Amino acid sequence: MNLPILEIFGPTIQGEGMVIGRKTCFVRLAACDYQCVWCDSKFTWDGSIKPDLMSIEEIVAAVIKLANNRADHITISGGNPALYKGLSELVLQLQDAGYQVAIETQGSKWNEALLLIDEVTLSPKPPSSEMMTDFTLLSEIITRLSGRNISLKVVVFDERDLQYAEEIHQCYPEIPLFLQVGNDQTTLEDEATTARYLLTRYSELVEVVMASTILKNVRVLPQLHALLWGNRRGV
Repeated sequence: MNLPILEIFGPTIQGEGMVIGRKTCFVRLAACDYQCVWCDSKFTWDGSIKPDLMSIEEIVAAVIKLANNRADHITISGGNPALYKGLSELVLQLQDAGYQVAIETQGSKWNEALLLIDEVTLSPKPPSSEMMTDFTLLSEIITRLSGRNISLKVVVFDERDLQYAEEIHQCYPEIPLFLQVGNDQTTLEDEATTARYLLTRYSELVEVVMASTILKNVRVLPQLHALLWGNRRGV
């Protein structure tokens, strides 16, 4: 079984979601069933970069070499890594090698591997993405993952997204919800300028969430990696 790999990098810190700040290595798969207008990883689906087809054994070997005993946590990302049938075998082999495994997916595709993964972040996309959430499928996925270590993450760019986050929180109040400020300046090259801009956006998001009577048991996050390294890839 081969999987299309765009990059394997780290160790670094996880900049988003339920394991923010966690020392980790990333395995990024190509392809996505969404095409969010503000996507900060368009290279995963726009054809601008050709992936390497790697066997699961090759991926695990590359991770072990890269981690070099400095990290025991792997984040599988994309694109949407839940698209691939071979994901379960990759997760099992990574776990057999001594790694905890996390994943982020928008909750648009069910994959049996989600039942094996240590930390599952479901990140449904808000209205600003111009994608539509299938709430029936999302609910089915959440039900199937009952008892697992899962969370929800919503990226917020504007007022409509904030209302969407409130809807998500009301639909699934028992699932930890992380709100993250959206980065709509993904082409900025100056890292200091990017950090200042995103800190301002983060402050604004914190202010409006504090005023919400619905968003109570939530966590409001920046994109930590963007504050440190701007829009650089592979960090």
